[in-house]
Amino acid sequence: MLIKVFGSAVFGVEATTITVEVNMDPGIGYHLVGLPDIAVKESSFRIAAALQNNGYKMPGKKIIINMAPADLRKEGSAYDLTLAVGILAASGQINSEEVDKYIIMGELSLDGSLQPIRGALPISIKAKEEGFKGFFLPQQNAKEAAIVSGLDVYGVENIQQIIDFFEGKGTLEPTIFDTRAEFHKTLDFPEFDFSDVKGQESIKRCMEIAAAGGHNIILIGPPGSGKTMLAKRLPSILPPMTLREALETTKIHSVAGKLKEVGLMNQRPFRSPHHTISNVALVGGGSFPQPGEISMAHNGVFFLDELPEFKRDVLEVMRQPLEDREVTISRAKFTVTYPSSFMLVASMNPSPSGYFNDPDSPNTSSPNEMQRYLGKISGPLLDRIDIHIEVTPVPFEKLSEERKAESSSDIRERVTKAREIQSLRFEQMDTINYNAQMSSRNIREFCKLEDSSLQLLKTAMERLNLSARAYDRILKVSRTIADLEATENISSAHISEAIQYRSLDREGWLG
Repeated sequence: MLIKVFGSAVFGVEATTITVEVNMDPGIGYHLVGLPDIAVKESSFRIAAALQNNGYKMPGKKIIINMAPADLRKEGSAYDLTLAVGILAASGQINSEEVDKYIIMGELSLDGSLQPIRGALPISIKAKEEGFKGFFLPQQNAKEAAIVSGLDVYGVENIQQIIDFFEGKGTLEPTIFDTRAEFHKTLDFPEFDFSDVKGQESIKRCMEIAAAGGHNIILIGPPGSGKTMLAKRLPSILPPMTLREALETTKIHSVAGKLKEVGLMNQRPFRSPHHTISNVALVGGGSFPQPGEISMAHNGVFFLDELPEFKRDVLEVMRQPLEDREVTISRAKFTVTYPSSFMLVASMNPSPSGYFNDPDSPNTSSPNEMQRYLGKISGPLLDRIDIHIEVTPVPFEKLSEERKAESSSDIRERVTKAREIQSLRFEQMDTINYNAQMSSRNIREFCKLEDSSLQLLKTAMERLNLSARAYDRILKVSRTIADLEATENISSAHISEAIQYRSLDREGWLG
């Protein structure tokens, strides 16, 4: 008897439906074909034990299972439940009339209970697109998959529940998930708030501008000046995610298996990898392709603490994702693309000793040490960072102040208004949502300067020895400063402030 059941494979952040054909013939044997990996081949042992422990058995016949398309490699243990249901249906142990109307996925334990799987959300989206009636998967993933409306999602804890469903027994009900209600749930009190930061008003201003325009930013200052503290509070002033952004972010975390039980992510991610991270861990890939850290930070903040401590080749692989806002992983057997639109926040000491330009502490680094230290950061990478700002230690008088600083919610309100202005400006452009994404053509269109502002920019570039790459960055940041003030024209004051945020372009820094 030939039976067809359906599972799904996830590559990148998209799912592909897998047809599992189970055929029973007289004889003895178990043959699994269709490019299964070792984890899929081992499923026969888990299936046999799970069926035995729930009152069923592996049929004593010749079982041939084909997983189509046969040229697509099937990886992982999530096909256990698919294969088990196919074997039960083909051997007549359960009713087979409805099994081909559902996507079935789940890893079996030996007692028949189910373990969570990865990629439930993209699988659910694909199931709805292809007209399947429903989706069976482990209970732990049910809320995540139920984000997709118009598809019956059944969270099951044991294989017996799905057997009872197809036999017309039991009371298995679809999981109900109110996506919009869940999306609008927000944290009233963020874990890190700018009200905790004493002093550093100019740095807070920089962070506000970076958040308003989606600009990448680098903080340069001695140890203990507050660089990490400020970076961790940046997500608290970013505008709320749209529903589309929340779904995109949830899908990536679902594929990586890092999604919490809440189902829908409504808070922007903050990723801060250690400086020993490898290329693959940063951008993604591997023999079993997974999103990297930069994709996990999609629609959020990616923080690199002590930037020069990262390997230069690791930093260089970020150049293309920073420009294209996606990363493509190409291997001999597959090519996958992961979205990676994030705000880069980096911090660094100004010298190996950390005290270059600090009047209160001596600089013990030689010129050669300085050159090697700063030379780890390439010009093309800095070219993609809009704001460079020097962070100085907070004086005692500020630290001992009792007065509370401005809260993140107040700053976030201004940032959100500036983003709304940008949304209206770019509403006819599919690929641009905020100022940092503007191309040279967009800059010419939306960042027109009066003669006085243009002359100021020219003078600054000549006197401060600013590099040519600073020109576009200054205009983008000026546009954001003007948006924060809700003014249409970029004034000399906006240009003047933006010029201050190009520390590393000045003579004496990076050579």
